Amino acid sequence: MTPPVFTPYLEHLRVERRLAPRSLQAYGEALARLQALALEAGVELAAVRAHHVRGWVAQLHRGGLAPRSLALQLSAWRGLYRWWGREGLIDVNPVEGVRAPKRGRPLPKALAVDQAVALAEHQPEQGDALLACRDHCVVELLYGCGLRVGELVGLDVQPSPTAAGWIDPADALAQVLGKGGKRRSVPVGGPALQALAAWLAVRGRLARADEPALFVGQRGTRLSAGQVRARLKALALSAGLPTHVHPHMLRHSFASHLLQSSGDLRAVQELLGHASITSTQVYTRLDFQHLARVYDAAHPRARRR
Repeated sequence: MTPPVFTPYLEHLRVERRLAPRSLQAYGEALARLQALALEAGVELAAVRAHHVRGWVAQLHRGGLAPRSLALQLSAWRGLYRWWGREGLIDVNPVEGVRAPKRGRPLPKALAVDQAVALAEHQPEQGDALLACRDHCVVELLYGCGLRVGELVGLDVQPSPTAAGWIDPADALAQVLGKGGKRRSVPVGGPALQALAAWLAVRGRLARADEPALFVGQRGTRLSAGQVRARLKALALSAGLPTHVHPHMLRHSFASHLLQSSGDLRAVQELLGHASITSTQVYTRLDFQHLARVYDAAHPRARRR
């Protein structure tokens, strides 16, 4: 239960800031925690200073509160003291300048090489053969070219001034429109070209006559990103993969496996269409994890579990 001392501020958030009920509840819980910490330290709320707040943040962090949750606590506390300052109740906001610990950037999830290959080569025993042919081509392009799902569904059969992207089988290149409206060329490998040829041979049996999209759904119109996610999830389950597979996981797998084989970070950056090398460097951490697993499994002086 939120202490009454915070009621005017929470009412301000509800009426003037129009916070949602769940946000109000989170703020109320954060403020109740603030009062509990102040009582434990024997300090009045109006007398709290920055060193108190820093100590409480450290205490909560040691207790297992995640950086994101700590940031929420500080946001609620900071807002309270700012409001009290505007109301003339305090002279100093003790939370200004206090920041939560930085959140560690989570590693992208990638499939193992054998898992990615198994998914690309998997042919479901049941279902529509046309859709299976299309899905096979989708997987080959996502994994073989590292495309974003938006880039994939934006592909047209033929190049045109209005096309977001297309594939030139003769040059084995995919022209795609990436983030920020930037175009890039991506090589298309042999298996993907074979899958593309097989799909183009039957696409006309599913697509509407005036539909320019390379990939279409059962209604004959352009396939959506949501449809790709749903089909890929079902295909991965059919292939017996032990994890939830989504389109961006295949892009991560493309980058990780390419870096493991080549060690060329700049090339991976160009192929992914990253504006900054910083975005690509996360895959070096995945590459190191792979090397560490190989070492642990094979070296006689490695750590044994």
